[in-house]
Amino acid sequence: MLNARWFGDGRRSWRLLGLLILAAAVSALAARGASAREAPPLDQVQAVFPAASGVGAMDGDPPAAPVFSDGRLTGYVFSTRDAVASVGYSGRSFDVLVGLDLDGRITGAELLEHNEPVLVIGVAPVALDHFIDRFAGIPAEADARIARRSTAEGGIDGLSGATVSATLMADAILRAARAVAVDRGILPPPASESRLDLDRFEPLDWPALEHQGLVSRLRLTNADIARKLAARGREPAPGPRDLEPEATFVDLWVALATPRMTGANLLGEARHRAMTLDLEPGDHAIVVLARGRYSVKGTGFVRTGVFDRLQVVQGNETIRLTADHHTRLDGLAIAGAPAFRELGWFVIPEASGFDPLQPWQLHLVVQQPATGGDVYLDVTLPVTSPTALLATASPTAPPTDLMGRLRAAAAAPDGPLVVSAGLWLDIWLERWLDIALLVALLTILTQALVFQDALARRQHLYRRFRIGFLLVTLFWLGWTMGAQLSVINVLTFINSLLTDFSWQIFLMEPLIFILWGYVALALLFLGRGVFCGWLCPFGALQELSNKLARRLRVPQLELPFGLNERLWPIKYIIFIGLLAVSLHAMSAATIAAEVEPFKTAINMHFARAWPFVLYALALLAAGLFIERVYCRYVCPLGAALAIPARLSTFRWLKRRPQCGRECRICAVRCPVQAIHPTGEINPNECIYCLDCQVHYHDDHTCPPLIKRRKRREAFAASQATAPATAPEPVAVRR
Repeated sequence: MLNARWFGDGRRSWRLLGLLILAAAVSALAARGASAREAPPLDQVQAVFPAASGVGAMDGDPPAAPVFSDGRLTGYVFSTRDAVASVGYSGRSFDVLVGLDLDGRITGAELLEHNEPVLVIGVAPVALDHFIDRFAGIPAEADARIARRSTAEGGIDGLSGATVSATLMADAILRAARAVAVDRGILPPPASESRLDLDRFEPLDWPALEHQGLVSRLRLTNADIARKLAARGREPAPGPRDLEPEATFVDLWVALATPRMTGANLLGEARHRAMTLDLEPGDHAIVVLARGRYSVKGTGFVRTGVFDRLQVVQGNETIRLTADHHTRLDGLAIAGAPAFRELGWFVIPEASGFDPLQPWQLHLVVQQPATGGDVYLDVTLPVTSPTALLATASPTAPPTDLMGRLRAAAAAPDGPLVVSAGLWLDIWLERWLDIALLVALLTILTQALVFQDALARRQHLYRRFRIGFLLVTLFWLGWTMGAQLSVINVLTFINSLLTDFSWQIFLMEPLIFILWGYVALALLFLGRGVFCGWLCPFGALQELSNKLARRLRVPQLELPFGLNERLWPIKYIIFIGLLAVSLHAMSAATIAAEVEPFKTAINMHFARAWPFVLYALALLAAGLFIERVYCRYVCPLGAALAIPARLSTFRWLKRRPQCGRECRICAVRCPVQAIHPTGEINPNECIYCLDCQVHYHDDHTCPPLIKRRKRREAFAASQATAPATAPEPVAVRR
């Protein structure tokens, strides 16, 4: 018989999951490598190209079949899977047959295959067909953005409840159409233009870097400075006798460090990546290196915040280098570099108007003592962008700003291209307000958990905060934003690891991605309860409805702990079953995952077929009598999160030696019966609601605290009622 403690053993659970995943990986690898499809039959072609009377063979790159009408070429038909390796939110490929005429317009589209969870159940086939039909007549150059609310926002009107899947399909259809149109000469190729190549890299040593012109140098000797002073009619002030005329006064080097070719060679890949990610969009950075007896940085920047000896000049613009945009470098990673006395990373903000493709100069102001007072000399180090940093590419190639580079990185992962450049980032930018509100919500929750003792000691504040947070989770996070995590997310992630994994697919839904990142950290530090107890909209719905039921005096049922403990394994069995099914067929697992009522109750607001609504309502009705009954015994997502729960680092829920021995109040009042009769809290079942901590700090509930309080009250009472003793008379010696 299965025992709940067996499931609490993280090592055994992980071994079982590892064996299942390994078996699926072997099966998935053995099934890969399918060949490109043959030309579709004429009747299928006519569904997307109504005027077709004949179809040729698939050829070209990307592959497409010519379509003929009355013996003349009128367009092409192609598969998104063959053309752009289309992948859906499930991590599995989908395939859409698309027709394209010679004017560059889509004649029609037909969905051939998909494994999208949200589309299998929850979106009516009629709605899905209607969405695909909307592409007829759209130019291949159209925007793939999906309108979230109405067509007035621009883009293509999407699918209710399936915006991410709809966006990925629209993106694949239009990208494939553009690729075929350009390859067949229907659309002209994008115009070429020179740009700064930020991504090209080859390892170079210092001599090679210097030979390719990637660093620029200015060397001045003492004799050079003397000549410059003489040209001004001045002489150097008397100095040490050992200053040889040909000795180095300053040896100044500068390099544009934003491109990898220079920056990564100078600083190393890891450090360069970290520093460039700190740049704002449009910013650039230069590395300044110097040796010799003259300091190019000086000390004035400590007082004024501005480097008064260094300036960047381009055309008529002078760009001052500030301490706020400076990082001191401890050394270089490149082999063969000279020993430098001063090394610095300087950021040139976008607002300065700096263009790295145009010539520029680094001006050095030399303050030199001379007869009759100090003289300021202005020397110039000219810089031009070397050929090694330039590339000729289309405007869709990676731009020079950080935001553009992020879009390019999102669009060009290691593997097949699955999403257009910056599509996921455009979604994030469009939803910046939702993201900001979610980050604020998570920040508030984090503060509450970190300072949970202070919150738990204030019982009334805790009750109000708890109910208020659950209301926000349910109404805003769940019903408004649709950010309900699901076991489907877990299964999709595992399946994507076995196929063509791509982060950008998961980035398509920013709130879900941020929530999963937060939940992953919470699992590492505190366990599964942070999500289940605070961030699950359906869990919030259960708890709030149960609180209302208690107000209405609905009788509550408490299962014996032995039975409760033996019902715990049900959710683990459900999760392992879903995982096994998903490794064989994700579509079947999606159907089986309807054991979760989340889609019905949260994402689709109960607007579904009556069996799904009845099931969700039945679970909520049961929860009126047994609080969070679904969370306790059925939830496969809770089981998936509970498996690594014992790996959590901190144990902040406090217990007393009397817990489970002299007192069982917390165990009896725990809303999910996660406290054993012996007093221990089971981290696999705890939802981290902090209810036990409120009792822990309540001197009217916790017996040890009650005893202390009564002793204090008794002592205070005895002090108050004790008769005042008269002072003894003092004898006065006469």
